[in-house]
Amino acid sequence: MIDHPEARARLQTTCVFLVAFVAVVAAMKLAQGLLAPVTLGLIVAIVAAPGMRLLARLGIPRAVSASISLVFVGALTVLLIAGLGPIVMDLIGQVPRIEDEIRWWVIDASRAIRGLETVQLELEQSLAEDGEAVEDAMPSLLDALSVAPNFAAQLLTFAGTFFFFTLTQNEIYATFKGHAAPLRQADKAVSHYFVTVTVINAGLGFAVFAAMTAIGVPNAILWGAAAFILNFVLYLGPVMLLVALGVVGFTEFNGAYSLLPAMVYLLLNMTEAQFVTPTLVGQRLQLNPLVVFLAILFGLWLWGPIGGIVSLPLLVWATAYMTHAPDPEPHNDTELAATKA
Repeated sequence: MIDHPEARARLQTTCVFLVAFVAVVAAMKLAQGLLAPVTLGLIVAIVAAPGMRLLARLGIPRAVSASISLVFVGALTVLLIAGLGPIVMDLIGQVPRIEDEIRWWVIDASRAIRGLETVQLELEQSLAEDGEAVEDAMPSLLDALSVAPNFAAQLLTFAGTFFFFTLTQNEIYATFKGHAAPLRQADKAVSHYFVTVTVINAGLGFAVFAAMTAIGVPNAILWGAAAFILNFVLYLGPVMLLVALGVVGFTEFNGAYSLLPAMVYLLLNMTEAQFVTPTLVGQRLQLNPLVVFLAILFGLWLWGPIGGIVSLPLLVWATAYMTHAPDPEPHNDTELAATKA
């Protein structure tokens, strides 16, 4: 039992905060279909803000600039999907071959322990089960048609949020008197971070492509593109690619040479993470690794892939805003005198 009034008040405030936090998170989870594309639209608009300022300096009306930015983002998205489409399909086509290689590893190991007849029977059962699993996993035409309206609605929500935010960003920030400058500083931090990280990831992707080509790994362009995309998801993305390259190394090569693809990627990724990114991004945007890791996990759990994409820019934005936010003004003469003292 807590008798002290201040301690009781502090405990009540903490309990109310925890209940409110759980309620907000639950609401964000339930409203994923609306909030996820809205947040993504705001993040992309913030990243595109430097281009809007450039168009404004050229004397182009803001409505025209917002339309140009929306068309540019849409065209860039279409080009990205068109470019990655064949690569993704190639990766999907490689999955059965990798599964066969892994299955034959198991067979070779089992032959040393069991009889060949038992292994053959298990292989036949495995092939039959895999065929049924593939058939069950393939989406039907009705499934695709049922998902299409939801995707179209989210795409329209994203486009509308992006357009109207870029169109009225100055008016929105003007309503926050005394906070417009910190908001713009936070926007600049996100734009600087995203553009710099995109250039770094593109360089890493090209380096992985060149290294895999030199080693002799099939579909080197696939691994370069995967390195570029997965590096946006810090920690989790590189680990996934490292495991995938380890599997490919064992399926394509023999002996110690099979470790080379994964080791080369690990060396390139460590060079990028330890030297290139800290140098180009700058210490002012460096974040606590644990906070970054938990933010990405929380975003993935909350909104899936979109949550994983927006979690880090949101963290950068919030950190930059709190850094530049003005100090709260004293509310009375006593606080003012204490501040001066």
